[in-house]
Amino acid sequence: MNKTNKIIKVILASLLLVCLVVPAMVAAADPYGVNDVNIDGLTSKDIRSAASGVIQSLLGVLGLLALVIILYGGFRWMTSGGSEDGITSAKKTIGAGIIGLAIILFAYAIVSFVFNVLGKAT
Repeated sequence: MNKTNKIIKVILASLLLVCLVVPAMVAAADPYGVNDVNIDGLTSKDIRSAASGVIQSLLGVLGLLALVIILYGGFRWMTSGGSEDGITSAKKTIGAGIIGLAIILFAYAIVSFVFNVLGKAT
């Protein structure tokens, strides 16, 4: 169990490092219009596009979390040592991750559709 805890800590530390470094690298490209500011200090973007970007970013993070859960289930399966209880538990973890990923993908599609319809309405 001690080895598993070390592996999980390394994975979480790596994920934290990626979450801190990648946004700094992406901020240089300015994909969200951070530098697109009026003289008043207010952004020139519509609130719907900003909300859409925030929601889609959150869904992307949740999708990444679902993939980590699936990978964790696979790791548990591989390290179960042929134990039926361990394999059953790992299959449940993988199934939960797949169901979560499907829900997140459907939510992403619904949000994209709703914001596209709202964008065409104006």
